[in-house]
Amino acid sequence: MSVYDYVVVDNKKQDVNLNDYKGKVLLIVNTATGCGFTPQYKGLEELYQKYKDQDFEILDFPCNQFLNQAPGSDSEIHEFCSLRYKVTFKQFSKIKVNGKDALPLYKYLKSQKRGFLGKRIKWNFTKFLVDKDGNIVKRYAPTTKPEKIEKKIAELLK
Repeated sequence: MSVYDYVVVDNKKQDVNLNDYKGKVLLIVNTATGCGFTPQYKGLEELYQKYKDQDFEILDFPCNQFLNQAPGSDSEIHEFCSLRYKVTFKQFSKIKVNGKDALPLYKYLKSQKRGFLGKRIKWNFTKFLVDKDGNIVKRYAPTTKPEKIEKKIAELLK
């Protein structure tokens, strides 16, 4: 199994085969619009703008599992991110990251890289860095700011 074996739903309710991202470095993030870490959208967008032409993609999965911090619809979340943070990277439909209803992709990600709480996602803005071959290179805590990941992203893009 790899991340390329999954099909997910984007914020326009369209299926997206992650196989389409083969050969790219990915940063997969569960996000929320009402979280203390929400300002990380700015840093994520800066990374995306800097590296998008070098086969780098950010996959944004809004999640409402943590204190109802992403209560809006997919379109409301997209509008918030676009207007407030000028986000242009790919956004997906709202998901669950923990529990029996967790998105299968997230079950896989968690099985590959454990965090502070074992397999559970601790909070929004947990980040998974994936290399061009689909290997999960590292799992980053919600407190890790996007700019702290830049050096590793640049290395993987070489």
